[in-house]
Amino acid sequence: MSKLNSQQLVYVIDDDEAVRDSMGMLLESADLAYRCFSSADSFFAAHDGSQRGCLVLDIRMPGMTGLELQQKLAQIGSSLPIIFITGHGDVPMAVEAMRQGALDFLRKPVNEENFLERIMHALDLESGNWHQKLDRDQAQQRVESLTERERQVFLLVAQGLANKAVASQLGISERTVEVHRAQVMKKLDARTLAQLVRIHLQSE
Repeated sequence: MSKLNSQQLVYVIDDDEAVRDSMGMLLESADLAYRCFSSADSFFAAHDGSQRGCLVLDIRMPGMTGLELQQKLAQIGSSLPIIFITGHGDVPMAVEAMRQGALDFLRKPVNEENFLERIMHALDLESGNWHQKLDRDQAQQRVESLTERERQVFLLVAQGLANKAVASQLGISERTVEVHRAQVMKKLDARTLAQLVRIHLQSE
């Protein structure tokens, strides 16, 4: 493992020690934090859903194969981008892995410059996905803090209804709608209608 302290790690999973060592040195030279595993089984045993970064995954390994690990991670909702590394005869398997959501595949021996470019792309993608998920989770938590009536007002306002129309639909006074709407804006930390709509979309 590299000495860098980073939330994102490049997880190298390959049963060939020489491959792990060479990739580790390459990642180290690019100041990228990484961790190596000698099998898909050992990585999956250590996976708890909190890992961030990307996987560099050999497609053929004793025990659990790279494809089987990809399937298991998909089943538990992992969003870690996967770059498969393949031997000459494994390209059809790699294409199938791409169909199942893998980000990319590289032929052995990998071109170092191309390898690092793909890694950086995978890390950028994971970072964007992670921040989107964080925003979505925060939006859901805020919406869950609303009372039942506030939630009703929130949903109608976010759909574009004016206070008068909301009042008519809910059978309450327009003044009551205004009070609930102000409370909704405060709880959701929204200053504009556009922000309210965005929170609604994020929380769906």
